[in-house]
Amino acid sequence: MKTKNIKREIKNYIVITCSAVIYAAGISLFLDPNNIAPGGLTGIAILLNRMIDVPTGTLILLLNIPLVALGIWKFGWRFILSTSYAIVVISAATDLLAPFDAVTREPILAALTGGGLVAFALGMIFRAGATTGGVDIVVKLLRLKYPYLRTGSLFMILDVAVAACSGIVFRDIEIALYAMIAIFVMSYIMDIVLYGGDEAKLIYIISDKPDEIAERILKEVDIGITYLRGEGGYSSQQKKVIMCVTKKQQAPEIEVVVKEEDPRAFMIITSASEIYGEGYKNIFADKI
Repeated sequence: MKTKNIKREIKNYIVITCSAVIYAAGISLFLDPNNIAPGGLTGIAILLNRMIDVPTGTLILLLNIPLVALGIWKFGWRFILSTSYAIVVISAATDLLAPFDAVTREPILAALTGGGLVAFALGMIFRAGATTGGVDIVVKLLRLKYPYLRTGSLFMILDVAVAACSGIVFRDIEIALYAMIAIFVMSYIMDIVLYGGDEAKLIYIISDKPDEIAERILKEVDIGITYLRGEGGYSSQQKKVIMCVTKKQQAPEIEVVVKEEDPRAFMIITSASEIYGEGYKNIFADKI
């Protein structure tokens, strides 16, 4: 079992490494040279690069240091180790690729292609059990203090704010609009990479460690769970079945929790096209 876990970790880190380089290529060869700040900490780094003489990749690393420290304090080393590795590789690769000329100087092509590459890389990094730090950590921290805020809304607000600032920094409203295009492309493609564009995920977990798994889902993923009562058909043993509905971007986090707590758990993940209730659609609202 240990050998299998080691092989899985090695595979994950290979995926993280390759994806981080693709992420850096999207930034250094498409977005950055065309003054397109695609939201998040990467977008802030691109804007700061125009104000101070520090490479974009280095700024990505420096901006992430205090956030990673906060992440370690709030979420522990398990969450932050692979994320720290991804940040370092992205930072180094971004600076290494920066001297190369832009692949295209057409802003719309740069926004579409650069945003697509970054989104694909992000999706693969998430699937490997890591994140790219930055806004991901900020959103998690905000959700701890203000749990009623929606994760997707927080991401969108922060990204749009950075895109708007790019229009001010570059004194060009078109630059801000191109950044918005990159943001929407990133959101769409990352959803496809991770979940195939489904609305949300309905997850059932049958495990011998339901309480441990439920506690981590409640604390780390910050979503509600429901216990269902089940009975083994062969053993007639009573079991707690965990049921939860989650936003698409949070499903990989639940998978990681289950794998770490009980690799022998039985987990069913299915698409949920429409969900009504707190954090989702208003059951009293008319359909558009």
